[in-house]
Amino acid sequence: MRTPGTTVLPMLRILLGSQQTGLILVILLLGAVLSVFAGYHVDRTTGELVNNFLNSRTLMQTATDASFFVIMAVGATMVIISGGIDLSVGSIYALSGVMTAMVLRSMDLEGPFAVVALAVLTCVSLGVLCGLLNGLMVVGLRVHPFIVTLGTMWVFRGVAFVASEAESILVPQPLTDAIKLSFGADALYPMPMIIMLLITAAGAVYLSRTVMGRHIFAVGGNVEAGRYAGLRIDRILVGVYVVSGLTAGIAALVGSSYYGSASCADATGYELYVIASAVVGGASLRGGRGSAVNAMLGAMLIVLIRQSIRTLHLDQNYEWVVIGCAIIVAVVLDQVNRRLTARRLAGAGAG
Repeated sequence: MRTPGTTVLPMLRILLGSQQTGLILVILLLGAVLSVFAGYHVDRTTGELVNNFLNSRTLMQTATDASFFVIMAVGATMVIISGGIDLSVGSIYALSGVMTAMVLRSMDLEGPFAVVALAVLTCVSLGVLCGLLNGLMVVGLRVHPFIVTLGTMWVFRGVAFVASEAESILVPQPLTDAIKLSFGADALYPMPMIIMLLITAAGAVYLSRTVMGRHIFAVGGNVEAGRYAGLRIDRILVGVYVVSGLTAGIAALVGSSYYGSASCADATGYELYVIASAVVGGASLRGGRGSAVNAMLGAMLIVLIRQSIRTLHLDQNYEWVVIGCAIIVAVVLDQVNRRLTARRLAGAGAG
């Protein structure tokens, strides 16, 4: 019979060795540091002393800031797992948001439900269409995804610029009201966070519990083995770019609704944050490894880094330095882990 100690110790060892546990511990540590050094202020309503970081408003705003990155990172992670990369997610965000705002402005719709329904249909459809175009070009032209999505990154944002004439376009109030739905007296808006958690859960289930998700890992791990196993490689590759476009469209819908407007300059540089979220979350740029939940944790960590720079009143330019270093460290750790795993397997085979 197993004693409680013999059962707990292996579980504890597995838990401590989990990458998700490591990310959570780093997030909690950074949150603790921010809580200590952020300082305090007096609440105007209650007169109580409130921590500048550890309060409901700041925490909810941090989660909201992370939600746009996380939603896109879930789709981008699937692309990275398949062995590809998508640099166009920020531009898909901008194009989907701008075109949706223009469609809504041009139509005289009655009732909030009609406005929200048309916005969802338009924004999601545009995201899927852009993702489909990326996938078809990657598969059809046999050009590296980096080059294809680098090109479409400029094309999509250029179309958004020309279509909007570089103007910021307001979205209808019913759409903002739907995303800024408040569930309490403190005027907190949890809808972006709720949507983020739902998308992350859907991505996690898709990758780990469905045949299609396992096929993505198989293609990223060894595309030739997948081809010999009878997998429809082209369809799988097109599918991951469609999902990436879909999540970028959803993020655009949430973002433009939350901020009340859409512009061709929206999500500029988001590609760095999205890819960094996936990589810091453990996705391998060589393919075959990644997790939707880890991508969410990676995005939360990066947003906390941004928040710490602002809260501690450091130079904003250090944000890019820190995130760039985080990507390099994550890639180096991935390479080290791969070499150690290969040596361990070789040693086990020799023994």
